[in-house]
Parts: sequence; structure tokens; C-alpha cells
Amino acid sequence: MADISSLDISQVKKELIQANWNCNIRGLIHGATRAAELAYCLKTTTDTTDGDLPKISQQDFQQEYDVYMLAKSYFDLKEYLRAVHFLKQSEFTSNLTYFLYMYARYLADEKRRSYNMTDSFTSMGVSVTNDDLARIKVLKTELSTKHRKKELDGFCLYLYGVVLKKLDLLKEATNVLLEAVHKEPLHWGAWQELNTLIPDKETLLSLSLPNHWMKHLFLAHMYSELQHTDEALKIYQTFVDNGFANCTYIQAQIAIAHDNSRSFDQAVEVFMKLRDIDPYRLENMDIFSNILFVKENRMELAYLAHNVCEIDKYRVETCCVIANYYSLRSQHEKALLYFQRALKLNPHYLSAWTLIGHEYMEMKNITAAIEAYRQAIEVNSRDFRAWYGLGQTYEIMKMHYYSLYYYWKAQQLRPNDSRMLVALGDGYEKLDRLQEAKKCFWKAHSVGDVEGIALMRLARLYERLNEEEQAAAAYSQYINQVHRQTTLRRIVDQANFYANEEIAQAYKYLANYYLRQNRLDEAYYSAQQCTSYNETKEEGKALLRQIAHLRVGEGAKQMDESTDSIGGSGGGGGYL
Repeated sequence: MADISSLDISQVKKELIQANWNCNIRGLIHGATRAAELAYCLKTTTDTTDGDLPKISQQDFQQEYDVYMLAKSYFDLKEYLRAVHFLKQSEFTSNLTYFLYMYARYLADEKRRSYNMTDSFTSMGVSVTNDDLARIKVLKTELSTKHRKKELDGFCLYLYGVVLKKLDLLKEATNVLLEAVHKEPLHWGAWQELNTLIPDKETLLSLSLPNHWMKHLFLAHMYSELQHTDEALKIYQTFVDNGFANCTYIQAQIAIAHDNSRSFDQAVEVFMKLRDIDPYRLENMDIFSNILFVKENRMELAYLAHNVCEIDKYRVETCCVIANYYSLRSQHEKALLYFQRALKLNPHYLSAWTLIGHEYMEMKNITAAIEAYRQAIEVNSRDFRAWYGLGQTYEIMKMHYYSLYYYWKAQQLRPNDSRMLVALGDGYEKLDRLQEAKKCFWKAHSVGDVEGIALMRLARLYERLNEEEQAAAAYSQYINQVHRQTTLRRIVDQANFYANEEIAQAYKYLANYYLRQNRLDEAYYSAQQCTSYNETKEEGKALLRQIAHLRVGEGAKQMDESTDSIGGSGGGGGYL
């Protein structure tokens, strides 16, 4: 992999300006925006003058230039069929006009399909009709013919990959998109499409990627998506150290990586910095609102909701932020309304599908929650939250085999997330697969138990398996863990109640365990602690009486042994 620090920043900026231009003239707005964001933050010693700016060359398509300019104007107005009508009169002597023609046809089909969707929630998925499928297959046939003749440039290859992916020809799509990034490594759209086709790190490392600095940005994005956040942050930091410190895209990705690793305070700090740099940015503000929701920061979330609404109330991110605000206020019907509004704006909007599932769970509508989570998985099968949500819904329905499968899928996506491991362990335990459950609880504790419940689950499982020594050790460790947490921060009353109930049971087990071991001092301490909790007060008192009785017996026994010892010395007491 080439060293980013060795790059010529002036040359990189020129490449990005050219990439922005190449995307703009093809109507690839998102690719153009990404290139512009990266170029803007690079400060070079030489200014870019008008003479350095790229221009459309008419040499290759002089006869098509007029029709291109007219069609591109209609394309920019989103009148795609109108653009197609004029472009199809062209002889396509250049890849530029051919791409615009094919891309306009593809977007016209997408627009038609989105308009044909019904308003009912259960039908809001982007279903493909037979007519839609037929039109996509026609595009695929035309592009494949050009592909076999090696007549497609990097942008046309990108479109061909998108079409193949739409037809679920995923292996072919991956290969074509790899060709696209080799030919046009600065087109971020092709990298993004490739990103959705890579299921794991092993597949990622097996790909033959172009030896270009943009590959580093792609790898960082992939590592973050695949929950390898440390590796992602390391690459992003390299970019920050080499001229991209104020790039809004990179700052946003760093914040997302912190969110993935549940470092919420760091994520908030980066998002606040990002908003200072770009106060009118809406992209990724939905993720920022998710973090504020988790942190229960109602005031900051209310401010964010008001701010994004002033910028653009008809953006999906705005709808999501407002929905999170209402959800935090437990106004779930209003939250649901805004999430559904986001989906009407963009049916592929992953966050809305998953969060709608959460809202239906809060409203006890299990059937609708399942539908929402399934839609989220269709949009992105790497969304662990949707898999986890499905696991919860089937657990509530006591369908434990289904629940276990969905928890397993979530854990595969987040292998070191203690919440997924605890849920998986619970699933195994309910199916009496106790050894697998034990491994899950132990790993959840080992990787850092964010909920603080893995040790208790493990202790109870040891108790159930009659592994007394391990159970006692786990209960003792759980008590120490809770006491440390209570020392570091005040726990709210509800959490205190839950923790107290668990600690009471732990002390009860330890008192009985030490009593069986005849370790009366330790048994006495644990029994005494039991009397501090309502759940075990009477049992604690009974244990203390039993320990006191044993101590009296132990004292009498020791006195008898002492008397026997004195009586047996000096010839049986003849001296006295």
C-alpha cells in the first residue's frame, strides 16, 4: 500500500478538481461533491488558476456537443425521459454522451418506480415489478454487449455494475465495479457501490484494488462498516496528519467510527467540531441525533432538531432528527410519523427502517416491528441493529430458535459487542445449550461488558451446572464490579433497584457456599450483607443464626480439645 504521507498535495488537488469536473458533466452529483470536499480542504503552495481548470473537449464529439448540452440541461432538471429522447438521436461517438443516455434511462426507471409506490407502510419497500425488471434487463443486455467489446470507460462500467447489482448478479457486479475503480479511482460512487457487496474483512483483503491513494479512504470506510474501528481510525488519522484535517467527510467518518465503538463522548466532540466547520451540513446529522438520543441529551437534541428544520425540513436527515427528539420524549406516534416521512423521501434510508422497528417495539406492535426490521436488512444486510431487533421480537414471542438465529447474525456483525454476546448466550440458555451459553457470557465479560450483566448471567449458569467454585468466584467478581461502578457514579433509583436485587442474590449464594465450606467468617459477612436487602433479609437472618449456632459448637469443641490436651500432660495432672 502506498504511503499517504509521500503524496504530492498539489497534484492530488488537481486530480480531485478533474474528478469533480468529470462527475459533474455526467450528472454524478454525489461523486462530484465528495471530490470537491476533499479538494477544498487541501491547502497548496500554488493557487489553482482558471487556466488549470478542466474543460469539456469538443474534439471527440463535435457533432454531439449541442445535443449533449441540451440533454444535460434536461437531466439537471430531473426530466430524464426528455433527456433520453434527445440523446437517443446521437451516434454516441463519445463515452460521455453514451453514459448520460444510459444513466438517464436508469434514473427514469428509478423515478417511475418510486412514484408507483403506495402510501401504506407495509408496501413502502422498493418492489421491482415485471415491467421494471424487463427495462433493467434491457439496460444490462446493451451494457454487456459494449463490455464484451471493451468499449466501456470507468463511468460506464460503474453504471453497468449498478445494473448488475439491481438484478442481484452480485459476483458479476463486484467484478465490474472493480474494473470501474481501476479505470476511475477518483470516482467515489463506484467505491460506494463496491462497499455494499463486501460481506467481511476476508473478502475485502482478497480483492485486487488499484494502487491509488483513494484505496486508503475506501479501506477506512470498509473497516468502519465491518466494525474494525481501530483500523479505520488509524487510516483516517493518517489523512488528518497529511493535509485533510478540515475535510468534512473525513471528520464525519471519524465521528461515525467512534459511534460504532460506543465512544459516544468522542463522537459528540467530533460532530460538534464538524458543525463548526460546516454549520449547514445535514449529511450524517441523523447519526449525531442517534448518539444524543442514547446519551439522553434532550436539550442538545432539541437544539439540533430546531436547527436542521430551519435548514431544510424536507430532508430525510431532518425527519430522522425530529423523530429521535419525539422518541426521547416518549411520543412514539409522532416519532413514527417522522420516520415514515423520511421513508417517503427515500425508501432506501436505512436508519429510518431500523428506528421504525424500535418505535413499533415501544408501542408493542410486534408484527409491524418485524416488517420494519426485515426491510432494513433488505436495504443493508450488515445492519446489526435490525438483526438484533428481530432477535428481540422473536424472543418476546417465545420463538427461541428464530430468536437465536437472529442474535447469531447480529453477533457475527459485531463479534466483540457484549450486548450481542449476552443476547446470544440467553438464547442458548433458553434452548438448554448451556456450554455454548457459558462461552458467550464469558466472552461478553472478557471484551468489556457495557451493560454489566454478563458476570451475573455467567454466575447463575455456573450455579445451574453445579460448578460451585466458579459460581462463587463469578458472584464475588460481580459484587466487586457493581461496587466499583457505584463508587464512580451515582446510579439512578431504578438501576439501583435492579442492581440491589442482583447483589442480594449474589450475597445469598456466597453465604450458603461459604457455609458449606465451613468458612464461617466469610459466610457471616455475606449473610450480614443479605440483611441489607428486602429480598434476602429473612434468609440472611436465618443464616446468621445458623452461623452463630455453629460458632458456639465450634467454640465448645475447641474448649474440649484444649481440656483434653491439658489433662493429658504432666502424667495426668499428678503435679497438681
